[in-house]
Amino acid sequence: MSGQNPWTVEARELAKLAVPMAATQLAQMIILATDTMMLGHYSQDALAAAALGNTMFILAWLFGSGLPFAVSPIIAHIQGEQSADIKARDGRDVRIAVRMGLWSVLLSTPPLLLFLFYTRDILILCGEDPALAQQAAHFMSGLAWGLPFAMAFQVLRSFSTALSRAVPPLVVMALAVLFNAAGDYALIFGHFGLPRLGLFGSGLASAASNIFAFAVMLLICLAMPALRQYRILHRLMQPHWGVLAELFKLGLPIGITMVFEVSLFNGATLAMGYFGVASIAAHQIAITIPSLTFMVPLGIGLAATVRVGMAAGAGDAAAARRAGFTAIAMGALFMCATAIALLLWPRAIATLWLPDVAQNAQVLALAVRFLFVAAAFQLADGLQVTAALSLRGLKDASMPMWLAGASYWLVGAPTCLLLGFTFGLEGFGVWLGLAAGLFVAAILLTTRFALLSKRAVASQ
Repeated sequence: MSGQNPWTVEARELAKLAVPMAATQLAQMIILATDTMMLGHYSQDALAAAALGNTMFILAWLFGSGLPFAVSPIIAHIQGEQSADIKARDGRDVRIAVRMGLWSVLLSTPPLLLFLFYTRDILILCGEDPALAQQAAHFMSGLAWGLPFAMAFQVLRSFSTALSRAVPPLVVMALAVLFNAAGDYALIFGHFGLPRLGLFGSGLASAASNIFAFAVMLLICLAMPALRQYRILHRLMQPHWGVLAELFKLGLPIGITMVFEVSLFNGATLAMGYFGVASIAAHQIAITIPSLTFMVPLGIGLAATVRVGMAAGAGDAAAARRAGFTAIAMGALFMCATAIALLLWPRAIATLWLPDVAQNAQVLALAVRFLFVAAAFQLADGLQVTAALSLRGLKDASMPMWLAGASYWLVGAPTCLLLGFTFGLEGFGVWLGLAAGLFVAAILLTTRFALLSKRAVASQ
């Protein structure tokens, strides 16, 4: 590659990883969309109960998945060190990282399952209707058993992608989409000779799809030559306390950081309930768009974790800085393009969810206003996620956690309340608050990466 521009080379390598990673994230969203569509055809009460149950499940998954996500930067650093001939290429260190990743799932599962088994009581404490809370708990009694397998799948996905093998997890998730759809169809409505289980059946189908995804990914790890050589199940019961401690040191802040952001957006959804049905409907339409566009910079950021981690592990601070800034630039460019689309065609985009425009004029008008704000924070959203995940590649997790917490809960949440309720801007004010939180996070996290990577370059 001599003679080629190093930034061009880095962009190409990032894209190779980022495209399948973003597609894998989209596949996970399709599974949730399938559940929603199937339950919507079953009953509106079931759909509402599943929405509450999924909120609880996602909260537990986000907190628990910080540990599996930490496997990726650890292995990336090991790979970088090996490429620099600092360590032998026997795969032992990679195997230990995966093993302790699976151990971390085993250790963190009991308290998370306990949290999910109290779904009914927690929802009632939050002011939800007791009957709806009971239905959500019924849904969770099937869904909860999939949590440890969803987290274990993430360990294997981190292992595969850290070795620059991002396609196998994508293939597995594509198969899981089909498996989940078939399971929903069979267990919700009672097809293929199976009982009609309704809401519980949907939870059971989602749990089964998580088990399926983990099982298939494990088979790939044991059969694919590039992955099989690491023998990830060898001495599975043997602990390595140093690596396990490192996983918790990195993983807990990662999980808390994800919870900070998601809980702000979940809180915004709850706040919309105070402004009427039209505001809730418009919010659900408008939030779907940035949720989809976010998958691309998220994929770029996940690729950046690997690329930055490998360069940092090899002791090449300049390459690590280049990888991070390339990811930040790529994410920013994509989100600028989506921002332009949202500014030019907000009404056309919103009407995709509203076939009867005449009867939903108020919802459409609100959705268009919210999409203008979404257009404004596209760039910030792309910057904050790529910067945060580039920092993860440097094994920097604790400070980004505090920066994210301050951005979302000391700036974003108060601004939502102030503009939405005190100044009477209602849903529009809540969306402005979300934008404020994202802009502050983008500035702080990007600055953190710039300073940290510059310091590393200067010290070499």
